[in-house]
Amino acid sequence: MEVFQAISQRRSIRKFKEMEVPDSLIRKIIQAGIWAPSAGNLQSWEMILVKDPEIRKKLSAAAYMRDFISKAPVVMVACINMSVCGAVYGSRGVELYSIQDVSCALENMLLMAHARGLGACWVGAFDEREVIDLLGIPSQLRPVALVPLGYPDEKPYPPPRRDVGDFLHFERY
Repeated sequence: MEVFQAISQRRSIRKFKEMEVPDSLIRKIIQAGIWAPSAGNLQSWEMILVKDPEIRKKLSAAAYMRDFISKAPVVMVACINMSVCGAVYGSRGVELYSIQDVSCALENMLLMAHARGLGACWVGAFDEREVIDLLGIPSQLRPVALVPLGYPDEKPYPPPRRDVGDFLHFERY
């Protein structure tokens, strides 16, 4: 798949087929994240994969009853590792660089998933404390996104996008 095609055709998928995603495909998706740029090449993120239906149901509840999370065969829980980026870059590493690192990695993963025929949806709205407790996440990690992943059972229309001219400024704002 050509890169711009993958970027422009990827959609947030909230309806999944009841099909298991092979571990080899999940590893390929994670590998795409590993190749994302990161501050100082620290790759200051961790990923928790959740396949257990009961835990997925609890993640769905923690995400304010977004039922589609529990129906995905896999949920990736992306976490920043505050001790990694913080050790090198201090508070800016914790508050900014680690968030940028995991965001770049997740975008690569979303594109790889799409290119391999899978669908996913980045979910940032959830009760962080509930997810930490549910998954036994240690104190140096912070969950920043839940990403349900599976074979899409929908084909959403493209959402409207702003024009390049709305964003682009030359030399100064």
